[in-house]
Amino acid sequence: MACSYYVPFQGHFSLRKPTVSLSHNSKARDSVSSTFKPILRELQQLVHGVDVMKAAVKNTSVKLLDAFVDSAFEFVDFSLDPNQTNTAPVDELREAVTVTSIHGNIPVDFPQGVYIRNGSNPTFGGLKSTKSIFGMSGPIWVEGEGMLHALYLSKDFHGRWTVVYNNRYVETDTFKLEKLRNKPSFLPAVQGDSLAVFSSYMLNLLRFGKPYKNMSNTNVFEHSGKLYSIAENDLPQEIDIFTLEALGDWDVNGAWKRPFTAHPKRAPGTGELVTIGIAPTKPFVEVGVISADGKKLLHKLDLKLDRCPLSHEVGVTKRYNVFLDCPITVDVNRLIHGGQLIKYESEGYARIGIMPRYGDADSVQWFTVKPNCTFHIINCFEDGDEVVVWGSRALASVIPGPQPGSKQFEWFPATFKPGKRMEDSISEDQLLFHRPYEWRLNVPSGDVKERFLTGPNHFPMEFPMINEAFIGVKNKYCYTQVCHCDPSSASGMGRFGGLAKLYLGEQNTGISSGGDHGSIKVEYHMFEKNTYCSGAAFVPKEGGVEEDDGWIITFVHQEDTNISQAYIIDTKNFLNEPVAKITLPCRVPDGFHGAFMPIPL
Repeated sequence: MACSYYVPFQGHFSLRKPTVSLSHNSKARDSVSSTFKPILRELQQLVHGVDVMKAAVKNTSVKLLDAFVDSAFEFVDFSLDPNQTNTAPVDELREAVTVTSIHGNIPVDFPQGVYIRNGSNPTFGGLKSTKSIFGMSGPIWVEGEGMLHALYLSKDFHGRWTVVYNNRYVETDTFKLEKLRNKPSFLPAVQGDSLAVFSSYMLNLLRFGKPYKNMSNTNVFEHSGKLYSIAENDLPQEIDIFTLEALGDWDVNGAWKRPFTAHPKRAPGTGELVTIGIAPTKPFVEVGVISADGKKLLHKLDLKLDRCPLSHEVGVTKRYNVFLDCPITVDVNRLIHGGQLIKYESEGYARIGIMPRYGDADSVQWFTVKPNCTFHIINCFEDGDEVVVWGSRALASVIPGPQPGSKQFEWFPATFKPGKRMEDSISEDQLLFHRPYEWRLNVPSGDVKERFLTGPNHFPMEFPMINEAFIGVKNKYCYTQVCHCDPSSASGMGRFGGLAKLYLGEQNTGISSGGDHGSIKVEYHMFEKNTYCSGAAFVPKEGGVEEDDGWIITFVHQEDTNISQAYIIDTKNFLNEPVAKITLPCRVPDGFHGAFMPIPL
C-alpha cells in the first residue's frame, strides 16, 4: 500500500557523512568525528524508527484491508462448461517422467530439443469469482496461473530416442504470495458488476501494489539463448529450460518496467527484439527495441495513443515496426462510469501503424482499416511500396467472453444462429470467428487494400505459426489451428479440431459451391472426433532447404478417452497421418501458445 509521511527534514536533508577533507589533520578529524558520531547515531535511530513506524502502519493497514475483504467478499467457483473435460487444472509434477508409449517413429532428422507449451492452470481448484456487497466480479476464461508443459526429445549415437515429460507452475511473485497465504487472495477484477470490478481492482492495488496477478500463462519465447514465459499484463519470467524453474522478472537490466507483449518479434537482419507494453493508464502503449544479446534497451517511446487497445502482438519488417490499434480496449474510466473494463466496439475505429525501427511517435504512419478484432499476426513484410500485414481477423471478440454461468450461445451476437453451419448463418462481412486476412498498406499514397485470404467455405483458423526464419520477410507458408465453431461457442474458449497449411502464394484452382475461387490453397489435417489440439509449433528440419522442411508438433487431448498425446506431423506430407503419436503420462489441459527450442540434451 502506498503511504506518505511528513518528516520535517525530508525535503532537503541528506544523511551523509560530512564532506570535509581532514586527510592532513588527524586531530581535527578525530575531533569532528567524535562530535558528529552521536548526532549521526541519533539521526540513524530516528530514521530507523520512522521506517519501523511506516512498516507497522502499512502492515496494520493491509491486515485491516484483508479483514474487510474476508468479511465482504466470498470466493465461488467459476462456472465452466461441464462437457469440456480438459479445462480443469492438473497436478504439478516438477520432475520429469519418462514416456514409454510412442506410436510410429520420431524422424531421425528431427532435432533434439524441448517442445514447451504455456497455459492456464488455476490454483485452489480452478478459477474463482466473488460475491460481495458491491456485486459479482469474475475472471475471464484466459486467466489462471501459468503452467509450463515440456516434452524433452533426445537421441543417442545410435539414433534411439528418449522422451520425457514434465510440467511446472510459473512461480511469479503473485503466485508465491497466494501459495504462502494458502488461499485465493487476489480479487477477480475484469468482468461483472462495474462497482464490484472497480472495488476489486482498487483493493488489489492497495493490498498488493498491483491490480492483477502476474499469470505468465500465455506464451513462451526465446531470446539470446534464454527462455521466457509471458502474459501481457506483466514482465516476462526467465525460465530454466531443464528444471522449468522461474528465475525472476526480465526487465532488461531495469530499463523496461511495464507490461510486455505476449508476442515480441525478432527483427530480421539484426536479431533485435521488438516489444510493446500496454497499460490501462497513460502511457497506454510503449514500444521497445532490445539488443540482440538481451542486455540493453536500445530504444523506447510512447506511441501517444488516446486509448489502451488490447494489442496482443507486434509485427516487424526489415525496416518497420507494425502495430494493431483495434477497437477492443481496456478502459478504467469506462468502468468507473458503469461500463465494462474490457469491451469490443464493433463500430469503433481500427487502424494499423507502421514506423521506422527507431522512430518516434511523430514518425508513425497510420492506416485506417475496417473495424475488426485481430489478436494474432501471421507475418509482415515489405513488397515494393507496400507493407503487407497478414493476420487472423474476426468481427467479434472472444475476450472477455461469456459471463460466469451464461448459457450456450447466449454470449454471442444475435447474428450467430446455432444449429447451422456458421457460413450459412452469417454473411462474409459478418464472420464471427478468426479468418486469415490481408492488409496491403501503400506507404507513399496511404491507401489500403484488404481481403480474406481464404473463402467463406473454409474453416475458421487461429493461432497462426510460420517458420520463424521468415519473420519480417515474405514467406510462402503458414500453419494454423482449425477452429470448431459449436464447441468453441459453448464456452467462449477456442476448440481446435485440426490443423491447416496455407499456401500463401498459391491460388486455389478449384471452384467450390461457396465461391472460394481465387482464395489461396489450403490443406487440412483434421483429428479424430472429439480430439482437440493446443500450442502447435513449427519445427524446422536440421539442414532443411525449403521453408516448409519440417514438422508441426502439438499437444492433443481425446475427450472420449481423456488421453493426452503429442502429435508430430510432416509438413511436406501434411495430409498424412502423424509420423509419431506420443502418449503422455498425464493429462495436458487446453492451453495457449507453444514453441520448440532445439538444444542438445
